[in-house]
Order: sequence, then structure tokens, then C-alpha cells
Amino acid sequence: MNWQEFFAMGGYAFYVWTSYGICLVVLLANLVVPLWQRKQLLRQLALKQKRSQS
Repeated sequence: MNWQEFFAMGGYAFYVWTSYGICLVVLLANLVVPLWQRKQLLRQLALKQKRSQS
């Protein structure tokens, strides 16, 4: 088996590599979105606390 055959995946390359790509995007989203939401929540809580102290 050579590299060209490996990347061709027996004629199913488009399906296989598209599936890997979608999986990678979903996994990255599962890491990034909660971090982004946490940052927003902390920012909102800080603003709310600042307003209540004034």
C-alpha cells in the first residue's frame, strides 16, 4: 500500500475525509464554545456586580 492508495481510501476518499473533517469541527466546537460562554458569563457577572456596588 502506498500513500496515494491510503489517501484515496479505496474510492471512498470524499466520504471518509469529509467525515473526518466534520468530526474535527464538532470536537473543536465542543472545546471552544463552552470556553467562550464562560468568558461571556464572567464578563456579565462582573458588570452586574459593578452596577450593584455603584
